[in-house]
Amino acid sequence: MAQDEVVLRCEGVGASLGDRRVLDAVGVWVKRGEVVGVLGPNGAGKSTLLRLVVRVLEPEVECVWVCGEEVRRLSQKEIARRVGYVPQQVVVPFPFTVEEVVRMGRWPHLGRLQPEGERDARAVREAMEEVGVWGIRGRRVGEVSGGEVQRVVLARAFAQEPAVLLLDEPTSHLDPGFACRVMGLVRGVCRRRGVGALATFHDINLALLYADRLVCLKEGRVLASGTPEDVADPALFRDLYGIEVVCISHPVSGRPQVVFVPEAGL
Repeated sequence: MAQDEVVLRCEGVGASLGDRRVLDAVGVWVKRGEVVGVLGPNGAGKSTLLRLVVRVLEPEVECVWVCGEEVRRLSQKEIARRVGYVPQQVVVPFPFTVEEVVRMGRWPHLGRLQPEGERDARAVREAMEEVGVWGIRGRRVGEVSGGEVQRVVLARAFAQEPAVLLLDEPTSHLDPGFACRVMGLVRGVCRRRGVGALATFHDINLALLYADRLVCLKEGRVLASGTPEDVADPALFRDLYGIEVVCISHPVSGRPQVVFVPEAGL
């Protein structure tokens, strides 16, 4: 694949839940090796967009392509070979080890009753080493910290060897240190492997710091999109979240960041 190849394209995506319009004519594209962030308030349709890509929900009109193929023409197993999905809530109900959870990422590549081969074992080990969980591979997932669980789930997704990685608020339950480490891992591994990532965020500054491009959703529509420099506009964030901010430059990276203006009387 060429470095600038578009691995995920959504055009005119629309979806409704009951009588409520959740997404309306949303367009998003992701190139190989880049991280695209999705910002917006609760109920803007961020998580719904990701679920449409993996067909947890069905779009009203087919308008999603992965690696040039229409998603509606692919089976769930074929989608899983191309798309890794890290949900917002991760539940591992059984006492699996870290390695066992990561090995689940190889399921899309195996036939019924087909044993794992050398390539599968290599993919699992490389994924665990890249995200830093090889050293805890024998521990039960229920015994590790929240940040380590997030790394385990990332390793499982990378073990799938996907072209596209979807992350639904991957840092929402992490402290600032783990949040930065996780996003640094995502960006680094995606660039090394040529994986295109689409990630939803609540943390504006984290999105501005780690995403190559951003899409801002409000009430199911794209309000703005572009580079962090393009979207770092106080008027945009006022419209998007109803808040006042001051945009500054990060003293180390030079990327835009926002400082929140306190409400009157504080």
